[in-house]
Amino acid sequence: MEILFTPWRYPYLTSPRSDAPQPCIFCVAARSSEPRETLTLFRNERALVMLNRYPYTNGHLMVAPIAHEARLFDSSEGSLRALIGLTAAAQRILSDVYRPDGFNVGMNFGQVAGAGVADHYHMHIVPRWSGDSNFMTVTAQTRLVPEDLEVTFDKLAPLFNDIQ
Repeated sequence: MEILFTPWRYPYLTSPRSDAPQPCIFCVAARSSEPRETLTLFRNERALVMLNRYPYTNGHLMVAPIAHEARLFDSSEGSLRALIGLTAAAQRILSDVYRPDGFNVGMNFGQVAGAGVADHYHMHIVPRWSGDSNFMTVTAQTRLVPEDLEVTFDKLAPLFNDIQ
């Protein structure tokens, strides 16, 4: 039997589950002066781009408005433009760096729809490669992410410096 180690997931798997409200990761990232700590690759006055701490694949990014809003229709036109503009820029950067064969780009609204952060909407950008649905995903419901988040952060962060 082959053993696969994913130590970066251990804190997520063993963290106590609480009904107490958790701080919004996007609001924390919007206020933080430590982008590496919050995995924030880019932030302006309207939106931000950050790595997903529990990614489906290497380069799994999230784009969120700075405003804490649960639905698209709550947003200003400027926030909506910033969101789609940053999503396009992030997809281009991921294409250049990782050369995926495709992408899943989407949003979930509300906990029942699968939103992990239900009260602050965000876009997921997930690079996909031919053959990345291997036996682990199919039979063990487990994904393998071979690149450490710190490596991904260091690889992508400089490329977001050119975004306006």
